[in-house]
Amino acid sequence: MPLSDLVNTFGQDLLRRHGHRVHKVSIHAGFTCPNRDGSKGHGGCTFCNNVSFNPAAASSRTGAPEQSSEPSVAEQLESGRRVIRKRTGAERYLAYFQAYTNTYGDVERLGQLYRAALAEPDVIGLSVGTRPDCVPVAVLDLLCELRDEGNEIWLELGLQSAFDDTLKRVNRGHGFADYRRTVLAARGRGLPACTHLIIGLPGEGRDASIRSLERVLELGTDGLKLHPLHVVRRTLLAREWRCGGYQPLGMDDYVRTACDLIERTPADICYHRLTGTASRDILLAPDWCAKKWAVLNGIEDELRRRGTAQGVRTDGRKAA
Repeated sequence: MPLSDLVNTFGQDLLRRHGHRVHKVSIHAGFTCPNRDGSKGHGGCTFCNNVSFNPAAASSRTGAPEQSSEPSVAEQLESGRRVIRKRTGAERYLAYFQAYTNTYGDVERLGQLYRAALAEPDVIGLSVGTRPDCVPVAVLDLLCELRDEGNEIWLELGLQSAFDDTLKRVNRGHGFADYRRTVLAARGRGLPACTHLIIGLPGEGRDASIRSLERVLELGTDGLKLHPLHVVRRTLLAREWRCGGYQPLGMDDYVRTACDLIERTPADICYHRLTGTASRDILLAPDWCAKKWAVLNGIEDELRRRGTAQGVRTDGRKAA
């Protein structure tokens, strides 16, 4: 029984709706972040070296955006599709604007970048990653306009935690109220939202992860991404870890918590991701964060052991 029989994965959802495989291709469009450029802060989140979240950012190992050095959107799509086509045979793609805050800029420029991706004949839509405090009405207007032209458009919101104390501790520069306002505005206009949550944030355990999920579900979301917190080079979290102030989760703890969240998630919500990895050249801890398939296999095995699946809890109750 594959994992997709137990979890409503985004890949399988796209296959059902479009009739063929659709894969994301990551785009690094040279954006920065208000938590790095001084608008809200400097240095970014304590865990953030963007290379660890976005392989396309690898051309800048410092994690700083370099607009002039980045290949064009079309060039990045071609590079990504060559790899994906060879690996999976996919012939349709979503352009994933992933690195940093991809709605943080002039709306005219945003439109040019998004439309450059959509101009590719095999690109059927966009997935736009951003912070919940960087989605003004004009950006929602633009995304809805692109959706109304027949494209599949997703707004990916990096919430990470529903607890303001945690968000402050990791220097996010926004609160849960920002997320509430943005997700309600987007979904109120029929724009699907995917919410990112990190498991293992400083000061948070299993119960906090469950409560974050519950708060997200209370507001409504269309997709979810789960990510273990890993320690990478050139971050404030790395300093904290070296001094003994942060202890990463073990893989078994992550797998169990991820399964707890999956069980509590209604079956109609798509999981865009169940884990995240970092390349070994920047990963400090934990080692298992370089082993994507070991984690995914662990989640599948744990759900089988429990006899549960997405939306079905161990007590037999269905997620609301």
